[in-house]
Amino acid sequence: MDVNGVYMEQEEEWEREGLLDPAWEKQQRKTFTAWCNSHLRKAGTGIDNIEDDFRNGLKLMLLLEVISGETLPKPDRGKMRFHKIANVNKALDFIASKGVKLVSIGAEEIVDGNTKMTLGMIWTIILRFAIQDISVEEMTAKEVSSCGASARRRLTRTLTFKISTSGIFKDGLAFCALIHRHRPDLIPNYNQLSKDNPLENLNLAFDVAEKYLDIPRMLDPEDLINTPKPDERAIMTYVSCYYHAFQGAQQRAIMTYVSSYYHCFAGKIKAETAANRICKVLKVNQENERLMEEYERLASDLLEWIKRTLPWLESRQTDNSLAGVQKKLDEYRQYRRKHKPPRVEQKAKLETNFNTLQTKLRLSNRPAYMPTEGKMVSDIANAWKGLEGCEKSFEEWLLSEMMRLERLDHLAQKFKHKSDIHQGWTQGKEEMLSSQDFRSCRLPELKALKKKHEAFESDLAAHQDRVEQIAAIAQELNALDYHDTASVNARCQLICDQWDRLGSLTQSRRQALEEAERVLEKIDQLHLEFAKRAAPFNNWLDGAREDLVDMFIVHTMEEIQGLLDAHEQFKATLGEADKEYQSIVGLVQQVESIASQHSIPGGLDNPYTSLTAKDITSKWAEVRQLVPQRDGTLQAELRKQQNNELMRRQFAEKANSVGPWIERQMDAVASIAMGMQGSLEDQLVRLKEYEQNVYAYKSHMEELEKLNQGIQESMVFENRYTQYTMETLRVGWEQLLTSINRNINEVENQILTRDSKGITQEQLNEFRSSFNHFDKNRVGHLKPDEYKSCLVSLGYSLGKDKQGDIDFQRIMAIVDPNNSGYVLFDAFLDFMTRESTDSDTAEQVIDSFRILAGDKPYILPDELRRELPPDQAEYCIQRMQPYKGPDGIPDALDYMSFSTALYGESDL
Repeated sequence: MDVNGVYMEQEEEWEREGLLDPAWEKQQRKTFTAWCNSHLRKAGTGIDNIEDDFRNGLKLMLLLEVISGETLPKPDRGKMRFHKIANVNKALDFIASKGVKLVSIGAEEIVDGNTKMTLGMIWTIILRFAIQDISVEEMTAKEVSSCGASARRRLTRTLTFKISTSGIFKDGLAFCALIHRHRPDLIPNYNQLSKDNPLENLNLAFDVAEKYLDIPRMLDPEDLINTPKPDERAIMTYVSCYYHAFQGAQQRAIMTYVSSYYHCFAGKIKAETAANRICKVLKVNQENERLMEEYERLASDLLEWIKRTLPWLESRQTDNSLAGVQKKLDEYRQYRRKHKPPRVEQKAKLETNFNTLQTKLRLSNRPAYMPTEGKMVSDIANAWKGLEGCEKSFEEWLLSEMMRLERLDHLAQKFKHKSDIHQGWTQGKEEMLSSQDFRSCRLPELKALKKKHEAFESDLAAHQDRVEQIAAIAQELNALDYHDTASVNARCQLICDQWDRLGSLTQSRRQALEEAERVLEKIDQLHLEFAKRAAPFNNWLDGAREDLVDMFIVHTMEEIQGLLDAHEQFKATLGEADKEYQSIVGLVQQVESIASQHSIPGGLDNPYTSLTAKDITSKWAEVRQLVPQRDGTLQAELRKQQNNELMRRQFAEKANSVGPWIERQMDAVASIAMGMQGSLEDQLVRLKEYEQNVYAYKSHMEELEKLNQGIQESMVFENRYTQYTMETLRVGWEQLLTSINRNINEVENQILTRDSKGITQEQLNEFRSSFNHFDKNRVGHLKPDEYKSCLVSLGYSLGKDKQGDIDFQRIMAIVDPNNSGYVLFDAFLDFMTRESTDSDTAEQVIDSFRILAGDKPYILPDELRRELPPDQAEYCIQRMQPYKGPDGIPDALDYMSFSTALYGESDL
């Protein structure tokens, strides 16, 4: 069977939805990583994580250049997703150019770090460039017979044609046989090897291959032994390295058996994949059509969203206060958490669907898909790039100061806490190191002092990390411009100076002790071992206690989950720590036993350290006690954050319903106010209906107020599930009520004007039409220049000279008496009706009163009561001033001043 056909079918067999056995995946990852590194090291590089390091396509292209000896197209150096996809596609195109069908493997899966697809791609490369050259047909019977008889018998026993199970390599004899046949000097005791010792055999073969044959260790012996059925691809890759290492003519017979493994394996693959091809073809057309429709829908929606979002991101307006920046930051966080992630997923899905669709169409010999104009992947990428640029500058503008302020307090507390612990530890150390007590000691006591000093030096070195941490925190506080850097720097300098003195004093004391007599006998090894092991263990206990009582402040589920994960990792180390604790306590128990057995006075005192088993036991018990307390604290915080998350969702669900409802009502009221459909009475009825509907909807606002009260009591300050806050909803609700009341009042005034002026509905509609025509922005009022144009259009003669300006200013004084700078429709209507209809004036009323008074300049109360209805007569009598003319009589009333006051032409 042709090996080329094997790897072609192998690629087709690699299904996207299948799950890889975890043990096989582990073996493939290790083997394929080692195989790739064996080639990449020729270019001076390598990989650590096979699914991550090939994602940008750069090392994948370099690997293909190394193993093929050919030069690939120049890679794209950008870091965007489409740059990575382009690089991976170049690599895949190169593989396809070598006659390899890459079925079901697309660049998107490699860029996304799909482990199964990445392993499948590397396996395809190995088949093409490492295994294709292995062929049983190249070996002749004569070459096979040239092998030694004993080696051939051993190979025959090992490399049987049950090879497709991969079981023959589990005992290691097959690997040892390959090496022994080629280099018998490397395994001279091959005939003494036994299949009952698979671990030793495998370690021997792998070590020899790595050291002498330059074949990297690609498998773990334990994985081969403990796996019922080792991964065939991993073994084939490993064995192919032996083939290429033994590729000389004298090793061809050995390779016959190696090659047999691949061909038997290939036959098995062909049988397993025959049924899968038929099912794949049947789903192609339906899947392609679905992807085309989904692409068009996603592209339109994404581009429209970007267009709406850019103006907001480009805005740089703020009140220059911390609260204002915090508000902006809260809005941006809400955008990044609620609005942006679905769009990122939408864009990724869009690109994935497009590339997947094009790949499927190309592989199935169908024409490429061309999106509609403006919806190409490049168009979307350019729009997205602009959005991300705006986001970056917007976020940098907001976060720099907020991050500094929020972090400073935490760092300051951490600095104080660590400094207190360190200074507590160093207390009394300088006096101890400066002591000259050893000069009066006897020889045994001198030895004890020297060992004690060594234990102290070990403890001193263990505290070096804490001093470095304190200095690093102080440096960061300075970098962030902490307000009290003077005291921080002073204390940090004090600690560093003291640390330097401790180091100097420690060295001086050690030199002084070394100048004394040499030790005549070794100090008790159990005491010394306890001191050396107890000091770092005690330091670990101190660090563990610090971590377990460390304060934390979290606001999200992600933050508390991170603390829980870290705590679980710490708990996983307690088993090893318990073993160390038992071992250290065991040393003390041995000392007590020996001291008791031999009645050694003072044997229980350890001269090398101030630590005792009681100290270790007490601290260990404290740590064990603090662990469940920390569990409870973290779980309580987790429940709190879960409850906060539930309240956010409840509020968002209701707010996302009420907010759009208010906006729709505002739009509807504005439409009624600006429209000309129906009579004014119809508009008034509709506005009052909306008013009733709004008051009926008030229960929803009250429900939101209750939810908001709970959120505020729980100190929840942000909600990524909605763009609405209670403040914005309240303002919207009040604006809606105000708009309805204002429009009702305007309509009622228009009715009053219409009825009082005697104008028809058609005239009113005509005035409204003219007003709306010049109200270009639909703001409900006209600016002076717009109003002037409206008057000219209605036939008013307003010249462009100085007199025309004076006439227009006179008209503006009538329609805009408050100098607000704009003309409302009511004032416009009143002016137009005043010009076009007859109306009562002060002169007309004065003439009427003169008729009732018999042409006298005054009128008497009896005359008013005789001519007017009683209520109106009394109204006039109470408000008319006494007549003060020379021809007046008692009770005479001044109807002239009264008439002018009615029309605002004088004070009553």
